[in-house]
Amino acid sequence: MPTIDNYSYHLGAADCFCEMVAAGVKKIALSHPCDSKELRDCFLNDFDKLCKKYNVRYYVENEPFLTVLFPESMNRGKFNVIFYCEERYLEEYLSLKKQKKEFIDSGNYTDSNKRAIAYNYGKLLSYSDEGIQRLLNKNTDLNK
Repeated sequence: MPTIDNYSYHLGAADCFCEMVAAGVKKIALSHPCDSKELRDCFLNDFDKLCKKYNVRYYVENEPFLTVLFPESMNRGKFNVIFYCEERYLEEYLSLKKQKKEFIDSGNYTDSNKRAIAYNYGKLLSYSDEGIQRLLNKNTDLNK
């Protein structure tokens, strides 16, 4: 059986995410997290081509958005790209990151606020309420 190299796998996943964003199935989609900026950046030329193909855009994310929606180990210290069509969805993503920071800075990043941020992030990723709840229940690392 043929094997798929890591680059091709990540690029194929990005193609799928771009198609879903373009079709309106997802408001935003995340590329797979990369261990370094250099590794993430090696995809950017091909991401440019994908975005032109599907008429979507991408945002280069250098500071992962850590929430209780996903295990911290999945994203801490990682680098990825956010695919989107409408600028308002990127603004919503950046606003959620800002809101989390404001909660932390004010000492008000309570369990309730952690879950609210994670829920809103899940909705932005176009996950169902049930899917969000499943991810929250599965995540035992709730210190983000």
